[in-house]
Amino acid sequence: MGFAERLEFFVEIQEFITDSLRMLVLLYRYYRYRRAQLRVNRPRRLLKYSLRNRVPQQMIIMRRLTKINDVSCLDNLRTRNAFGRLCHILHEMGCLRDSKHVSVHEQVVMFLSVLAHNKKNRTVKYDFNGSGRTVNRYFHKVLNVVLHLHPLLLAKPTPVRSNSNCSRWRWFEGCLGALDETYIDVRVRTNDKARYRTRKGSIAVNVLGVCDRDLNFIYVLSGWECSAADSRVLRDAMNRDNSLKISKGCYYLYDNGQAMPIGPFENMVVENVSSSDRDNIEYLISVDANPAWTTWRDELARLMYNAWRS
Repeated sequence: MGFAERLEFFVEIQEFITDSLRMLVLLYRYYRYRRAQLRVNRPRRLLKYSLRNRVPQQMIIMRRLTKINDVSCLDNLRTRNAFGRLCHILHEMGCLRDSKHVSVHEQVVMFLSVLAHNKKNRTVKYDFNGSGRTVNRYFHKVLNVVLHLHPLLLAKPTPVRSNSNCSRWRWFEGCLGALDETYIDVRVRTNDKARYRTRKGSIAVNVLGVCDRDLNFIYVLSGWECSAADSRVLRDAMNRDNSLKISKGCYYLYDNGQAMPIGPFENMVVENVSSSDRDNIEYLISVDANPAWTTWRDELARLMYNAWRS
């Protein structure tokens, strides 16, 4: 075979390889095109879950909430320290564990988004790039752990001592904290909406909350319709099996919407007055200004103010 024949042979081989590469490129492009069309046209239930694409998004979401700045964390999860302590308690004492695709921190964030910010399931699943079933499952999972740890999470009340150094509370000797009611929106059956309708037209339940001086929850009672009086809710809280316990000689602060029981000094006054003398009791209609009383009142106010400033 001469030189010209060998050269022609190599040229034919090069053309064959070039044509083959072009054909492979066309086939690969056609394959990519058909794959994209199938991904768009196939039903949603056939879409495969891609953990490889979701994990970076999970990390971005958690970093945006907890590590970029304090404002975002405070607005969504309160302080970083409180959020970290809550996750640690639920993990170590409540046996809340990481799942295959969702970490403990992300589970707690979903729970707080629904509970603290009243977000809907659709909103949370969009924020965390998950499904509504996933959000619902982990919300109830964290909720069950929190309910299981309620003896640990609810604070134990301690009364204000007579020798308290707190300038704000030392005037309330024996005080355990404060209690009040609030409305929380709920969904009820159509036949029961009248009992749960508030004055503003919303459907809610009347929830009794009791806090200590540091705003830590001591007792919570939920389930009463908003049409029930505050005094009735408080009476039920004190008479049920897991009732609100009040130590002897202690008390809680509350507004005038609650039923005020008769104090011990008032009972003593009633017992010392005989039935024959009740008709001769003189009632005070008005009190005239008294310089001695005014001076004593102003002096007491000045002492309290100076003690508070110091």
